[in-house]
Amino acid sequence: MGRKRNDEKIQVVNIRMVKEPSLYSEDRITCPEDAVKVIAKELATYDREVFAVLNLKTNGQPINFNICSVGTLDASLVSPANVVKSGILSNAASMLVFHVHPSGSLRPSQEDMDVTKRLIAASDLIGLKLLDHVIVGGGTNKVFSFRNEGLMEQLRPKNREWER
Repeated sequence: MGRKRNDEKIQVVNIRMVKEPSLYSEDRITCPEDAVKVIAKELATYDREVFAVLNLKTNGQPINFNICSVGTLDASLVSPANVVKSGILSNAASMLVFHVHPSGSLRPSQEDMDVTKRLIAASDLIGLKLLDHVIVGGGTNKVFSFRNEGLMEQLRPKNREWER
């Protein structure tokens, strides 16, 4: 056996959460409903699709807020891994996800439904409960809640092999 070349070495990396200055320091958040109001107000100012997650403690208190994806006027690429990553690193018990429809429309697209279904399955698999997916109408401060419309349970996969 010969010597190992430098390009064959396995690199060691570290992944860490980095605290950023608070965007919402003037508004007190005491429950998830307050968070929806504050975050929807902030996200409504975006002129493109933005997908974000709010991570919560077991008592529902917000831990942090993370923008997972910034897209175009009518689309955003959403990876379940990127959505749950900050929740895992924050030791969150649950999460709320938000995204902006810059057009102001609150109607969920088929892509919105598909992403929500994938996020429900992924979060169920790892034990990080997805409480709601909220669509924010750009420039309107109006929101559409998948939970309030009964879509969270409707989209939950029926055949969950990992629970057997």
